[in-house]
Amino acid sequence: MQLRRDDAVHSAHVVAAADAEGVEANARLTSSVAVLLLILLAAEGLTLPAIHALLRPHVYIGFALIPPVALKVGSTLYRFTRYYMRAPAYWQKGPPPPLLRILGPVVVLATVLLLASGVALLFFTRTWQQRMLTLHKASFILWFGAMTVHVVAHIIETMQLGPRDWLPQKTGSVPLAAGRRWLIAVSVLTGALLGAWGLGHIGGWVFRA
Repeated sequence: MQLRRDDAVHSAHVVAAADAEGVEANARLTSSVAVLLLILLAAEGLTLPAIHALLRPHVYIGFALIPPVALKVGSTLYRFTRYYMRAPAYWQKGPPPPLLRILGPVVVLATVLLLASGVALLFFTRTWQQRMLTLHKASFILWFGAMTVHVVAHIIETMQLGPRDWLPQKTGSVPLAAGRRWLIAVSVLTGALLGAWGLGHIGGWVFRA
C-alpha cells in the first residue's frame, strides 16, 4: 500500500514538473517570437517616413509579418486557453494584470485589421482600395497605441526569456528547444515566401496618400 502511495506521489510530481516545463516552454516561444516581431516592426516603421519610395520594402515586410504574428497569437491563445481550463501550472502562474487582459484582444483585433487591410489593398478595386486605405490608417493608429502599452509592459520579460532557447547553456533546461526554434524558423521562411508573393501583386495597388 505504501509503495502504491509513493508511486502515486512520484507520478504527481512528474506531471507537475512536466506542466511547469510546458508553461516555461510556452513563455519562451512567445518571447522569442516577440523579439523577432520587434525587429520586423522596427524595419517596417523605417519605411513609413518615405512610404512612396519604400513601398516595395513596406509591402514585403508587411506580408512577412503575417506568419510570425500568427505564431505569437497562437502561443498566447494557448496559454489563455490552458489558464481558463484551469490547468494547474498555468493557473498557478496566473493571468496578466487586468489592464493587459483588457488590452490583449484590442492588440489582436488591431493587428488583424492592420494586416488584412494592407493585404486587401493589393487585390481590391480602386473604390474599395480607398476604403481599405482608410481602414489601414485607422487601424494603425489603434494598433500603435495598444502595442506601445503592450510592449512596454512585456519588454523586460521578453528580453529575459526570448534568448533562452538560443543560448547553449540555457536550451537544455526546458525540453524541445529545437522544436521551438524550428517553429520560428519556419515562420520566417514562410514570411519570406509570402513577402515575395505579395511583391508580385504590388501592381494592383493604386496608392493614394
